[in-house]
Amino acid sequence: MTFKTTTEWQGGAVSKTTARDFVLHTDEPASLGGTDSAADPVELLLASIATCFSIGFVTQAAKRGIDFSDVIIETEGDLDLRGYFGLDKSIRPGYTNIRYKVKVKSDASIEQLEELRQLAHELSPMIETVVNGVDITGSVEKI
Repeated sequence: MTFKTTTEWQGGAVSKTTARDFVLHTDEPASLGGTDSAADPVELLLASIATCFSIGFVTQAAKRGIDFSDVIIETEGDLDLRGYFGLDKSIRPGYTNIRYKVKVKSDASIEQLEELRQLAHELSPMIETVVNGVDITGSVEKI
């Protein structure tokens, strides 16, 4: 299965991305030269990890008959802006680490919930892609 998005620059740091029939906007915080009108791409990466994990967590819980009334995933990552701005070639421009915490309201034991967390983590396409990397190729054409 192939997934596709199309992103169009809207001016400044703002872009509009279309994925199927859905539209996402991105911007940078004012401190990074944007207008803070939308989440920035690194925040969307965290959201992608958390939402993919959430789907896996819920799916694995349903397969095991585990009920819950609330699931909250807090995700954060550390990024050294010197790498992003090209100020220090020894510092990578991406996240140096990403971590998440799953908060669950459920009658399930903490051991069952940890088993679900491990399974959702292992089976998450987003986590697998970030942890193991993937080749990304690009090209440019005039329009």
